[in-house]
Amino acid sequence: MMSQTCRVAIFLLLCWEAVSIEVPLDPKIQQELKQPPTITKQSPKDYIVDPRDNIIIECEAKGNPLPSYTWTRNRKFFNVAKDPRVTMRRNSGTLEIGFRSGGRPDEYEGEYQCFAKNEFGTALSNKILLRVSKSPLWPKEYLEPVVVNEGSHAILPCNPPPGLPPPHIFWMNSAMLPITQDRRVSMGLNGDLYFSNVLAKDAETDYSCNARFHFTHTIQQKNPFTLKVLTKESRNDTSVHFSLNLTELHSARGITETTPTFLSPTGTSSSKTVLRGDELLLECIAAGVPTPSITWYKKGGDLPSKKVKFENFNKTLRIVGVSEADAGDYSCLASNKMGSIRHTISVRYKASPYWLSEPKNLILAPEEDGNLICRANGLPKPEITWLINGDPIESAPPNPSRRVAGDTIIFRSVQIGSSAVYQCNASNEHGYLLANAFVNILDVQPRMLAPQSEVIRVIENNRTHLDCPFFGSPLPMLRWFKNGQGSNLDGGQYRTYDNGTLEIKRARKEDQGTYTCVATNILGKAEKQVRLEVKDPTRIVRAPENLVIKRGENARFDCRISYDPSLRLIVTWLKDDNPLSGWRTLVQTISNWFKEVESMFYPRMKKDEESLTVTNVNEQDEGVYTCIVSTELDSDSAKARLTVQDDPTSRIVPEIKDRPEPPTDLELTDPSERSVRLTWVPGDDNHSPIKEFLVQYEEDLWERGKWKNLTSYPGNLNSVILPLSPYVNYQFRVIAINEIGASRPSRPSERYRTSGAPPEVYPQKIRGAGSRKNNMEITWEPVVGTDQNGPNLRYMVWWRRRDSREQWKNLTTRYEKHVIWDTDTYVAYEIKVQAINDFGPGPESPIIIGHSGEDYPRSAPTNIRIRPDSTRAIIMWSPVSYESVQGELKEYRVYYWRESSKLKGLSVSREKKYQSFSTTSSKPQGTLKDLIPYSNYKLYMVVVNGKGEGPSSTTHDLQTSEGVPGPPRYLRVQERNMDTIYLDWDQPLEPNGILTGYTLKYRTVNGTKVGRMQTENFQSNITSYTLRKADRNARYKFDLSARTQIGLGEAYIVDVTQSTNEAYTKDQVDIATQGWFIGLMCAIALLVLILLIVCFIKRSRGGKYPVREKKDLPLDAVDQKDQDGSFDYRSLERLDRATTLPYRKRDEDNKPLQGSQTSLDGTIKQPDSEDSLVDYGEGGDGQFNEDGSFIGQYTVKKDKEETEGNESSEATSPVNAIYSLA
Repeated sequence: MMSQTCRVAIFLLLCWEAVSIEVPLDPKIQQELKQPPTITKQSPKDYIVDPRDNIIIECEAKGNPLPSYTWTRNRKFFNVAKDPRVTMRRNSGTLEIGFRSGGRPDEYEGEYQCFAKNEFGTALSNKILLRVSKSPLWPKEYLEPVVVNEGSHAILPCNPPPGLPPPHIFWMNSAMLPITQDRRVSMGLNGDLYFSNVLAKDAETDYSCNARFHFTHTIQQKNPFTLKVLTKESRNDTSVHFSLNLTELHSARGITETTPTFLSPTGTSSSKTVLRGDELLLECIAAGVPTPSITWYKKGGDLPSKKVKFENFNKTLRIVGVSEADAGDYSCLASNKMGSIRHTISVRYKASPYWLSEPKNLILAPEEDGNLICRANGLPKPEITWLINGDPIESAPPNPSRRVAGDTIIFRSVQIGSSAVYQCNASNEHGYLLANAFVNILDVQPRMLAPQSEVIRVIENNRTHLDCPFFGSPLPMLRWFKNGQGSNLDGGQYRTYDNGTLEIKRARKEDQGTYTCVATNILGKAEKQVRLEVKDPTRIVRAPENLVIKRGENARFDCRISYDPSLRLIVTWLKDDNPLSGWRTLVQTISNWFKEVESMFYPRMKKDEESLTVTNVNEQDEGVYTCIVSTELDSDSAKARLTVQDDPTSRIVPEIKDRPEPPTDLELTDPSERSVRLTWVPGDDNHSPIKEFLVQYEEDLWERGKWKNLTSYPGNLNSVILPLSPYVNYQFRVIAINEIGASRPSRPSERYRTSGAPPEVYPQKIRGAGSRKNNMEITWEPVVGTDQNGPNLRYMVWWRRRDSREQWKNLTTRYEKHVIWDTDTYVAYEIKVQAINDFGPGPESPIIIGHSGEDYPRSAPTNIRIRPDSTRAIIMWSPVSYESVQGELKEYRVYYWRESSKLKGLSVSREKKYQSFSTTSSKPQGTLKDLIPYSNYKLYMVVVNGKGEGPSSTTHDLQTSEGVPGPPRYLRVQERNMDTIYLDWDQPLEPNGILTGYTLKYRTVNGTKVGRMQTENFQSNITSYTLRKADRNARYKFDLSARTQIGLGEAYIVDVTQSTNEAYTKDQVDIATQGWFIGLMCAIALLVLILLIVCFIKRSRGGKYPVREKKDLPLDAVDQKDQDGSFDYRSLERLDRATTLPYRKRDEDNKPLQGSQTSLDGTIKQPDSEDSLVDYGEGGDGQFNEDGSFIGQYTVKKDKEETEGNESSEATSPVNAIYSLA
């Protein structure tokens, strides 16, 4: 019994925390009080510096007296004074290391720690690991060209130099443009550039990896890669592929389509460790043709949608702010039409230490008790060690008033002189936390932190606070007195706060007087007096009314006021929300100068404290007038409209309806535990009766400042009893509503706090489900604030296995979730939850059934039997046992794919499909539908529960029987002549069996008149038919079906709507619109044009030259001409073959001869010459026909001078220019 009492006492001792004294920020007190050092500023733990700048290692602390500073480097004393490059700032521990006199920054790399010390203790900074930023150059290297076949994958490695911090990687080309990235081409997390499949357009010589270094702002560039793509010769022309998508492009270029394979990471599984709070980056990059798509899953649950981001075209999964719930197995599925593969990444969660309860500074008075608590968590669990003034606490001198109990230091009856700074270090393999907390033993007599006397004036019925800030050690006891009375003010409408403030919930006239606060401890006492004056509220008791006045008459607005005469009253009038003086000035500005003089000597507006008079009104005086009355404590306002009439006979004042004015003077009476009476004074209804009052409330515990509707009441009531909830600090306001709308809210009432009670509701949406195979998470919706009915809300959770005799287990928690561990897989539990507060337990929830976590099914369906027909198959199997499901049986899933067709040479798609069957029958079966007849299938089955799929059954063969064929691939209908129609077709894409022939049905169609159906049957090897038309103008409708032994298949229908004297076909296009035909016609036209030009040139130059039979005979002086003056070249005689031999050219041949004649084309004719006519031909060697005529065009050479002289006539001729190119 004694030992149990001791254990309870120790437990209570550890749970108890002394109320620490807080030192005020008053500079005078701060200077007087002695305090141990406190670190206020320090460099980060991992400190990377720029090598171009001076190194600054920060360490600043406060304390009284000011602390002195020392440093260690690599856990050894660092003598700052002996190093000329190192200086310490004045009144600071910050080090500055300069390099003007030489030295390198990397010489000062290492681990630094700052010590701030005064006579009351020593505070420590974190261990600062100083490293100098590095941006190394890329090693010079020769990169061999990367040669790949088109359609294969490629990886261009980056391997950036190891910088500090790591550089940012990006890829660019020689034009300094980023490499375009998409689903097919992208950069991995390691910086490598991945091609899921390579296309011919990827062949470039300038793929360059770049590294940007943060500190030095430099970019290092790797030597560029050359990517060579090997393609087949038949693929060289890519001009026809621009309008195709990638899948069509692969097919058009003959690239082999492949199933996906992983490029990063490789294999089927990998693992990754991530720390709490870090970013989790998972990557899956796959190769394949077509480019695979990536899909992410998490086993046993959904991806956290609020934290997950998909990047890099879905190849990267990013989770920010990792928590323990993010651990588990993540799968990426890479799939294209050829298949899919899966890679599983096991994410292991670890955590560097993080604070649960960081130790706080403790100020105690002599003989007081206190605790320093240092609680941290992490994975693995961090080790807690204590230091005192920087040394292990185990090596410190013994102190009878101090005892270390794990993560807590307990102080009992502390004494002056035992002040010190304690360090708590929480560390595991992933990091550490270091916190300083001093224990300062002070003895200070009470003192007031505000003036000794003060006057406070408040408005009656308002909440009032009288402040009395104080300080002392030991912590003084504070009491309030009124008018020197001996009783302490606390309770009723008075409430005293720990900081010394006295709250008066509703100030009344009788609360006026002098209040004294007294702070007392064992060293003395201090006093402060506050004079409270309660003033009458400022109110408009008679508000101005709307007026309709004839032009030229006077208007008077009354504004009668009730206020406290001891306060200074200010009355302000506004017109249309603008100051009246400003409006008046505006009127005078736009009026003529006569009215200015009149208004100066005879003012039209007269004001006093209770009215405003406007004389000689006109249209400019119309508007809304506002009377505002205010004192230094409160204010009130009211509005009225002035309307000016032009018609002097009109005497009727219309009533202008508006929203009501807000209610006033809210008062709370008749308080009880669950209700209070609220009374108010209705405001002016503005000529529209008030239909309804809406009461709203605000409470300051759960949703401070948010007003909510409580209830509404008829417009004829102004005193109601409000139903209230327990433990709510209410404040009310009222809104009046008429047919125009709602008024402004009234001023809030005083606050009213209801007493507490046990909860009256139980938590909703209770659920039990496992997140792992060996646990069950019990969750529920928390009870909302106003339903908690009291402080310290917590939940009692009850659970037990269903259908067992075990007792209920329970646990109390403040959270909305409780996890039960070490459960069997998928076991049913009975669960209930109950809300409890300090006033007692609430009702228990109804019992709900939950289950522990699921695991993958252990067994596959057995005894699978198949009964196929042509398009479907009935699958029967033996069910698996309940125990092997290891979870909730969702479905049986059949995976099947078409292996081949029974027809040889017919290619098929092997796309895997599945069909699900949800059944709990003892003889389960299901039907696979939409199978293709006359095919070989394979299938297997799996069991699916909430966790996923179980193992696969053995693979079974399925053969569908013969069926009716599909429609023929096409049916072309052409008119060969006026009397016949030619039809041809091709066999179906899916014959679905052995074709036995084709059946052609046709009939004539003439409007609504349909001819008799005619049928023609053909053997399977016949794919054309010629139909002789009975009527040339007839229209036809054709139905063509293929046949198997099962019957006719789907028909291919061609409905010919135009006359058959036009050529028609369903799948044929107009030849005149085809590109090849247009090109052919253009080529023929161009050839004809060239021939015409050549003929024209020949004709213009003369064809054959006229030569006499004997060369020694001179030419006639005048050639024979036709009557029109043209030469008759047809009359020229053939040259003697003997005179056509080539001869050596003489210089004088180029000279013109005397007596020579110039032909029409500018050539020179010689009457007598021995030269061969070969020299006058186009070539160097003249060639003649057997009859002595020239082969080719005959021309005469000219000398240089003659050529230049004829430039204008010959060279500019388009015919000659074309001829010169011939």
